[in-house]
Amino acid sequence: MTTAIKTFPVAISARHIHLSEEDLQALFGPNATLTKDFDLSQPGQFAAKERVSIEGPKGIIHNVRVLGPVRAATQVEVSRTDAMKLGIYPPLRQSGDIDNSAGIKLLYGERELVIPQGVIIAQAHIHMTEEDAQALAVHNNEVVAVEVVSERPVTFRGVVVRVSNDFSLEMHIDTDEANAGFIEQQAQGKLVKASL
Repeated sequence: MTTAIKTFPVAISARHIHLSEEDLQALFGPNATLTKDFDLSQPGQFAAKERVSIEGPKGIIHNVRVLGPVRAATQVEVSRTDAMKLGIYPPLRQSGDIDNSAGIKLLYGERELVIPQGVIIAQAHIHMTEEDAQALAVHNNEVVAVEVVSERPVTFRGVVVRVSNDFSLEMHIDTDEANAGFIEQQAQGKLVKASL
């Protein structure tokens, strides 16, 4: 029997990078491994102590946090504001969908690495387990709308539901979305209706 879920936490995801094993070695040297700084809310995911700079045609952003563990392909997640500063045009995508996305230069000390694709603006999404999905009456990859109550209340449309028993119930938005709605970490969201 599932328990009714009225609201769920909303987390603000700042710019970050997921590195492939190959790119990790290229930037940090042979046999490099990620050093865990602290665990993230999603099981098995962590913020690493390693940081890199990302450089585009118009600008550079330093101290971009690397998240672990390593992935099959390198992915850089930025906000639209970040993209404008860098002078790049990343698409709005779900995490992992990096085909034909924007490229960027990664810098660490004297090392640099150009990735031809991998930069995206992450689409707002909700991580949840199968039990959570049943309680909320939604399914994997369903697109929903979520109301977040704050000083400037806002309803996000086009929010993707991502279901896996490896997840913990939480909605992720980027810093631009959070700033627009005066949203602080661990605000609460609730489903309002399916998005058109």
